[in-house]
Amino acid sequence: MSDDTSATGPSGETPQPQDPAPTGPAPTGPAPAGPVPAGPAPTGPAPTGPVPATPATATTPATQPASTGRAWLIAGLATAAALILIAGGFIAGTVTTVALSSGSSGACNAVSVADRVLPSIVTINVAGPTGAGSGSGQVISSDGYILTNNHVISPAASGGTLSVRFSDGHTADATLTGRDPKTDLAVIKVSNEKSLSVIDVGDSHSLVVGEPVVALGAPLGLSSTVTAGIVSALGRTVPVPSDDDRNAILVGAIQTDASINPGNSGGALVDCSGRLVGVNTAIATVPGDNGQRSTGSVGIGFAVPQAMAMPIAHELIDTGTVSYPTAGVDAVPIPHAVAQHYGVSDGLFVQAVTRGGPAADAGIRPGDIITSINGSPAVSIDVLTAIQVTSQPGDEVKVEYERGGQRHTTTVTLAEG
Repeated sequence: MSDDTSATGPSGETPQPQDPAPTGPAPTGPAPAGPVPAGPAPTGPAPTGPVPATPATATTPATQPASTGRAWLIAGLATAAALILIAGGFIAGTVTTVALSSGSSGACNAVSVADRVLPSIVTINVAGPTGAGSGSGQVISSDGYILTNNHVISPAASGGTLSVRFSDGHTADATLTGRDPKTDLAVIKVSNEKSLSVIDVGDSHSLVVGEPVVALGAPLGLSSTVTAGIVSALGRTVPVPSDDDRNAILVGAIQTDASINPGNSGGALVDCSGRLVGVNTAIATVPGDNGQRSTGSVGIGFAVPQAMAMPIAHELIDTGTVSYPTAGVDAVPIPHAVAQHYGVSDGLFVQAVTRGGPAADAGIRPGDIITSINGSPAVSIDVLTAIQVTSQPGDEVKVEYERGGQRHTTTVTLAEG
């Protein structure tokens, strides 16, 4: 677990402890795996391995962003061992395919929704030093701002090109406005475009399980694709690979059985009135024979709820970044085998605390082992990330930790990041 005092990144693998102080173990060993985002679709032949999860930054589409290889992360989905993939896509083709289903009892009229929403949905093509691929997005303002996933655009974040294909087939260059690896969201902008169709924004708070929804985007690079389904569940917490070997956390994610595949990442999940309720981000896959995994939709997809996505989008437009509260602590997970060897508890080894910061003020020191945060076992940095993206400066966090074999409890008051 680590917050803004340490580097964040997209790979989904957990950093290893580094030379801990004598007061605690020096954890080493393989980093735990975790869920992966469903990212952009790589340009080129469709890969035979796992599909990218969210970021579009690698060259191999397997549970990673729009084309970079990411680690598979295990998602606890009911009784099945499912793997979360970035909803990326393959084959940045020029064919426009619209899969429409007629309205029926208990389902959206997908023809009507497609007619209303598709003009605001775009295919995003990305190329950069770390790879190339394609994903999806939606126009959220008439002056050209487009909301998508961070993993879709991350290959071009440090130098590269972004272009957007609109539903009528015309293309335009785009620039990066800002991105937030913690929530896997990003905003890009096209200029000199007139009469852009803007997606209507709904209310994800009003969603109920079983409600029909429609997903729109560019799976496998197939622009203007529409699929329909229902809200399968609400309030999921899903970690997906992000920048710098860290995870993004989809907090309160919407689970849907509307077909979502690589390339759908960043696209819209809408209600039957065509209003945005979520940003499609990740999909689950299941293990197969000989270690092979399915790479397409198995009816378990995840979307960032509109109530979280739109405020972050506006903050990115206003400032280019998103600020989060900090605990002022840098910590890394202790592998279970290492904890057993040293006879200490599983948890997060505190490598450093910010002088005069919240953790230091609460009595936490380097070498301590944090065992729980707000009652949740602290076995992953995802626990802290989830606290950050759902909290405000001034919020109090209950922390249990171990020092010299003794258990302690303290309260950390989060500060401005």
